[in-house]
Amino acid sequence: MTNATASSNAAGRDRGPVHDRLYRALRSRIMHGEILPGTSMTLRGIGAEFGASMTPAREAVRRLAAEGALTLSPSGRVSTVDLSPERIEELAALRALLEPELAARAMPRAHIALLDRLHAINAQIGQAVQNHDAVAYIRANLEFHRALYLRAQAPAMLAMTETVWLQLGPTMRRLYGRLNRTDVPKYHRLIIAALKAGDEPGLRLAVRMDVTQGLKMITR
Repeated sequence: MTNATASSNAAGRDRGPVHDRLYRALRSRIMHGEILPGTSMTLRGIGAEFGASMTPAREAVRRLAAEGALTLSPSGRVSTVDLSPERIEELAALRALLEPELAARAMPRAHIALLDRLHAINAQIGQAVQNHDAVAYIRANLEFHRALYLRAQAPAMLAMTETVWLQLGPTMRRLYGRLNRTDVPKYHRLIIAALKAGDEPGLRLAVRMDVTQGLKMITR
């Protein structure tokens, strides 16, 4: 192997991790509502923030744009998506289809360790509510659902669900202010109760109500 080839391969390995790290960090920010709808950014600014060049920034943004989380103009202007009421309604319908099914598939493997985990996450949500911390609330709320859905052993369905969460992230941040939360979502308690009772219809209903009730406030 020549020095030039070795250098080229090393550069390729460097670009991969940088792009992937930038993608994951930006994806997390969008999904958890750290960036509001319609927020403008630039590739140069994104790269500078993460200590990367414009090339991995562009690759990460293109990947997120393909997932429906960002828009990218020919001039390099990037922005989070400001969803229309029709789009929000469509994504809410997807959540109502996918997530009750994931929960039902998880039920046979919802043992005591999972129930304890869900109770612990609910405590985190309660703390976020007390602190009026919208990002911590959204993060813990999604973790509650993810912890349950991982037991479904349906990775393709979960990946689709997480893409919906990603597209809704900035909107969920906007919604948080309208909800004026003072307590843990009541449907979380119903989800846990249904899991304990082995009540699949009750579980499906509780999940469906939990993932759609807030979004209805925006589409009215």
